Amino acid sequence: MSDLPQLGQWRDFDEVRAIQDKQLPAVFAWARRSPFYRDRLPDSERLADLPPTTKQDLRDAYPFGLLAVDRRELATYHESSGTAGAATASYYTEQDWVDLAERYARKYIPIGPDDMFFVRTPYALMITGHLAHRAARSHGATVVPGDNRSLAMPYSRVVRVLHDLGVTLTWSLPTETLIWAAAARLAGYRPDQDFPNLRAFYVGGEPLTAVRRKRISEIWGVPVVEEYGSTETGSLAGECPEGHLHFWADRAIPEVLDPASGRIGPDGAGQLVVTPLFREAMPLLRYNLEDNVELSYRDCACGWALPTIRVLGRSAFGYPVGSARVSQHDLEEVVFSLPVEFGVIFWRARAFPDRLHVEIEVAPAERPAACAALTQAIRERFGVEPQVDGVAPGTLVPHRLLSAPQDVLKPRSLFGPDEDWDKAILYG
Repeated sequence: MSDLPQLGQWRDFDEVRAIQDKQLPAVFAWARRSPFYRDRLPDSERLADLPPTTKQDLRDAYPFGLLAVDRRELATYHESSGTAGAATASYYTEQDWVDLAERYARKYIPIGPDDMFFVRTPYALMITGHLAHRAARSHGATVVPGDNRSLAMPYSRVVRVLHDLGVTLTWSLPTETLIWAAAARLAGYRPDQDFPNLRAFYVGGEPLTAVRRKRISEIWGVPVVEEYGSTETGSLAGECPEGHLHFWADRAIPEVLDPASGRIGPDGAGQLVVTPLFREAMPLLRYNLEDNVELSYRDCACGWALPTIRVLGRSAFGYPVGSARVSQHDLEEVVFSLPVEFGVIFWRARAFPDRLHVEIEVAPAERPAACAALTQAIRERFGVEPQVDGVAPGTLVPHRLLSAPQDVLKPRSLFGPDEDWDKAILYG
């Protein structure tokens, strides 16, 4: 264990703020060494005197405009998923990685030497796979680097690995666990019975409603442990034994920006603004992640004395349908409130100004009851008349995706007369 702050070393929110206040001068000192902040920082060391650092600032500073150490001190370089079409660079020293790994490993179902840990998030340039890998190894676990952007790891192989290796913990998007369940059933396995070594799913990367979390647990028979963070910051929040997501306020200062007024406050609803406290290679002051959150300092029975956070993502965004506004978050709650016996895990919807069209994958025997139940639930929730269609399993998530074999060959140029030379350069 490092000399960084550890859970249990403070008693209340005031002591957490004291940790922040003690570390903040070092953060300002690091920031003054970076080209981006050098001429932007006032003489004071008060966050309240600074405007937010934006994602566009990071794009404009690509690749090393925020570098605050000699480049020879860097351990890794990363880029975010690039949804805006422009690169957002992040880099870390070896000491930065100590902080990153410790934060990720703060799980109420802990990682240990007996664990077989399956990492099913991208490695590539994003931090997510490397973060879980590093944290698991630092706690003695065996890592299975599954990735999810590789032809070498189709879902049929995921199921085989989960089963044959006796995987105990996994790290993935929540949606991945539902796809695994479908692939496992297609391969003849029962998710809640044929994977007895599984202890928990660690999930993150997308908003997760309580009902979908419950459905994943019902299907697999294990807890779902939520995590929140980003490539630019690493882990920012984790779930406590009481089921609340707590922000790691001893390692980063959270604030909330009201986009309408521009006001930044310590709590409330708005966009999350963070200042990492132990990030030397690339200090960030008041970095606006642009994620919609609700942050509060209410007490929690877990005793961690850390603020709680609800990550809404784009859940506040919706489409007008009649007199209602329908969001994915709200519609997901309705779909996953259907009885588990209906077996509905894959769905899609299209919002029109005058109607809502929903499709669900459901077996023929359950189709009439499932469609009727969902139609009624949508009427009650939104006050709109939906068109709900049941489609055959394999329609929305094709069975060939779930059962396809490994599709990777090493590059070669010489083939025999009966071999397919069109695969000469197909490799992962």
